Amino acid sequence: MSDVVLAALLAGLVAGLGGLLVPALIARVPEPEPKPGPEDPAQAEPPKTAYADIAARPGLGWRSAAVSAAAGALLGAACGLDWPLLWLVPLTPVAVALSVVDWHTRLLPRVVVVPATLAAVGVVTTVGLATDQREALVRALVAMVAVRSFFWVLWFVRSAGMGFGDVRLAAPVGLVLGWVGWGAVAIGVWTSFVAFVVPALALALWRRDRLMLKQSFPFGPFMVIGALVGLVWGTALAGRIWG
Repeated sequence: MSDVVLAALLAGLVAGLGGLLVPALIARVPEPEPKPGPEDPAQAEPPKTAYADIAARPGLGWRSAAVSAAAGALLGAACGLDWPLLWLVPLTPVAVALSVVDWHTRLLPRVVVVPATLAAVGVVTTVGLATDQREALVRALVAMVAVRSFFWVLWFVRSAGMGFGDVRLAAPVGLVLGWVGWGAVAIGVWTSFVAFVVPALALALWRRDRLMLKQSFPFGPFMVIGALVGLVWGTALAGRIWG
């Protein structure tokens, strides 16, 4: 059995087992403080779905496990038996949980994103220093700051179209992509926007409703998709596009 196949099997298995814990993780997220509603009741948003209700959805555990296992296998096949699996595999079910929460609530809980980011930074830094891969470590940290800053600018310019949770999530996305290379960073960020915009445009055209383009949609799941594409195919795609 080759190292690539073994890495794919191991990463898929461990990530899939972690995916079974997604409902438990979501159920433990504390509910945010309620925000004051607008003066006009007609402009009030529908009530947020409780995290406990999301966690109790039938089949969420096995679906999260299947998605986590598939993503983990792809990452294992792309990385082989290499150090990045130490942070990519644990982050996979966390990313699935955040995607589920954001899809149903348009929120990315700080109590999940920040600890996951700090843990990833700690592991990446330890591996980078212990294995003398300082160039990859510096690139990962710089990419984390650069991608987060980029999303912060987007949020600052138009906060109505992007939540600050997306800015927080941009940090671990930039970190893991940066370790792989700048091509992975570019492809990962670009793919997240393409994956977000194209379906929305297609749906608006199909329904012939321009107002859909002004609606707020969760961006977190598409950031996760972009990160996966960047990690698995980013370097190869960047090489073909930019040489």
